[in-house]
Amino acid sequence: MRLWSLHPRYLDARGLVALWREALLAQKVLAGHTRGYRNHPQLNRFRQQAEPQAAIAAYLSAVQQEAVRRGYNFDAGKIAAHGKVAPITVNDGQLAYELAHLQAKLAVRDPVAGARLPAEPEAHPLFRVVPGGIEEWEVV
Repeated sequence: MRLWSLHPRYLDARGLVALWREALLAQKVLAGHTRGYRNHPQLNRFRQQAEPQAAIAAYLSAVQQEAVRRGYNFDAGKIAAHGKVAPITVNDGQLAYELAHLQAKLAVRDPVAGARLPAEPEAHPLFRVVPGGIEEWEVV
């Protein structure tokens, strides 16, 4: 499971679809509707929020909006209801790590998309970037 801290606009079509599916799974896990992936480290940052289910729903909403922008049909009805959610912090070192990880993936499956990646990417709209290294939940 990879719940990218990077803005979904940087993902290729395959990556965006995978993110959608994985975030929907994360929503089920956080709602207690599945047994698998309950201890996945990437869910920790959502669990640490006052309303974990609302946080993952807000995350999914931004992914769905990117899909709509591209003309894809991701069903917004699959996203749990949520109100305004406070931003989650993410370290700039984590963004740099994820950018390198994405560059390696795209070098193999979509070099054109990989060539368009910026040197300093934006974070997913749910996240606020702060100084720091790779997040402790990341499996390096």
